[in-house]
Amino acid sequence: MNDPAGDPAAGQFDGKAFVAQLSTAPGVYRMYAADGSLLYVGKAGALRRRVASYFNNAPRTPRIHAMVAQVARMEVTVTRTEAEALLLENQLIKSLAPRYNVSLRDDKSYPYVLLTQEQWPRLAFHRGPRAVQGRYFGPYASAGAVRETMDLMFKLFRLRSCEDSVFRNRSRPCLQYQIGRCSAPCVGLVEAGEYAESVRRASLFLEGRSDELGEELAAAMEAASARLEFEQAARLRDLLATLRGLQARQYVDGHAANLDVLACAMQGSAACVLLLAFRDGRNLGTRAFFPRTNGEDSAEEVLAAFVSQYYAEQPPPAEIVLDRPIPDAGLIELALAEAVGRKVALKSSVRGERAGYLDLAKRNAQLALATELASRGAQQARSEAVRDLLGLAEVPARIECFDISHTLGEATVASCVVFDPAGPVRNQYRRYNIAGIEPGDDYAAMRQAIERRFRRALEAGAGSDQAPDAAPGLARNAVLPDVLLIDGGAGQLAQAREALADLGVEGVLLVGVSKGEQRRAGEETLVLADGRELRPGAASPALQFIQQVRDEAHRFAITGHRGRRQKARTTSRLEDIPGIGPRRRAALLRHFGGLAGLKAAGEEEIARVEGINAALAARIYATLHGLEPPAAENG
Repeated sequence: MNDPAGDPAAGQFDGKAFVAQLSTAPGVYRMYAADGSLLYVGKAGALRRRVASYFNNAPRTPRIHAMVAQVARMEVTVTRTEAEALLLENQLIKSLAPRYNVSLRDDKSYPYVLLTQEQWPRLAFHRGPRAVQGRYFGPYASAGAVRETMDLMFKLFRLRSCEDSVFRNRSRPCLQYQIGRCSAPCVGLVEAGEYAESVRRASLFLEGRSDELGEELAAAMEAASARLEFEQAARLRDLLATLRGLQARQYVDGHAANLDVLACAMQGSAACVLLLAFRDGRNLGTRAFFPRTNGEDSAEEVLAAFVSQYYAEQPPPAEIVLDRPIPDAGLIELALAEAVGRKVALKSSVRGERAGYLDLAKRNAQLALATELASRGAQQARSEAVRDLLGLAEVPARIECFDISHTLGEATVASCVVFDPAGPVRNQYRRYNIAGIEPGDDYAAMRQAIERRFRRALEAGAGSDQAPDAAPGLARNAVLPDVLLIDGGAGQLAQAREALADLGVEGVLLVGVSKGEQRRAGEETLVLADGRELRPGAASPALQFIQQVRDEAHRFAITGHRGRRQKARTTSRLEDIPGIGPRRRAALLRHFGGLAGLKAAGEEEIARVEGINAALAARIYATLHGLEPPAAENG
């Protein structure tokens, strides 16, 4: 339920009158400025009490005072539970980026261990969208922690790691079997029931149920010994010994703990939150986060915002150890517990090994923040050098760069990357699949990409009241760059200039980045729209920054091009065959593990796939091998 209140045209917002009509239910409140921009999103266990705290006579920090002074209206959404309020608050912060909220910035996706769901499940490292069916265990603090866990898993449970295309086409065991890290299901050296039991035990281990797994292995070992199956009993004994040895090294204060240790370091408005994670007593490593504080200078508030936002997306452990008490700790505990269906404890006063780990997290947070600030200082110096080199009045707040990638004109893709003075803004990167041009015409490809990007900007700007300096997340397409880099020389630059002129876009400085002789780094020439050329040299901090942006655009374009090219090569030849629709194509690729496996199959093997008759199999075989396909029969 939404309750808007406040009228900017009627004068100053009357916070006390607004509070009087609020209920004591849990919910989320939003504060808006007179221009309609979102100032702040907050959660509350009791809306009336929480919102009233902003409008009473209690002392406020300068940040809160400045925020409240700008409030022109407020909206609230009543939720059924505090957990719903916590979830909604974090969704709104992530999607709307309010001006005064602390927001968690993390451009990297979290690494997981994936156990696929198929007849012979595969154990794999996973990062990114969960497109593959199976169980995802994590998130882990680092990729190294995932690989360490997987290395142990292969030794303990001997599950396969190979891709399906390899698995389905093996005729003899691979090296992984020879060194005792796989049971070779690909060639039938393990029974389906035995492999399924290994998968189940691996799941118990990854779920953190090592004690239960140990008891099960001990009982199975005794049962095998009683049946006089001594080889099986010996294998179970060795597995149990490895598991017990692992547990003996991983207890925290005598317990196989599931906990996260969090420490926050601040210097001015810059913050670092360091996460040290344990699961089933195993140390999964550390990870540093650098949230955008938006003026918040209280480490307690920053840490509270981090806990709320991070654990709204990631499953919390049973215990979260903090380096300081945080506001609304009880509310956050209740919300997290309700979300996961078990108790979650936030602790800021600990002893023993936990205190040692907390001290370690504090020291690492301070070190990570110092390193990040040094990096930001260097980045700021490079941004200022770009300002001086290009003769700008201010440091460019937004730099975009376009690049084109293709292979002999095939699967042309344009990339657009975005940088601000702090570095890359990855959530605003864009790719454009180029179509309707002569293959290999880079000029036409560049023009099409520029037109598509800036036409959307004009359309978004026409329908948005957003100010030019609005926060990221609000009508991003309406924001114009201060500097637009074009990977190429005068020809590509001319196409970009004409495209912008046709669209009526003004105020964007165009710069072409032309490669030097023999394409050596540091010898690039910067071509300006007025015809001037600059050669800053390899030692120039400005050129180093421009090289970083250009190389990122190049990487992003190549990645998109390769994906598009591979998809085309995997599917287009099948799509061109009469009688092959999406379902049959998927069945063929699934049966043979990809296009390579299908190409290696004969007509008789292809015809064994469900839905494929002999005539269709002959057409498929001929098409894939460049032969003249037999005529398609009617019906």
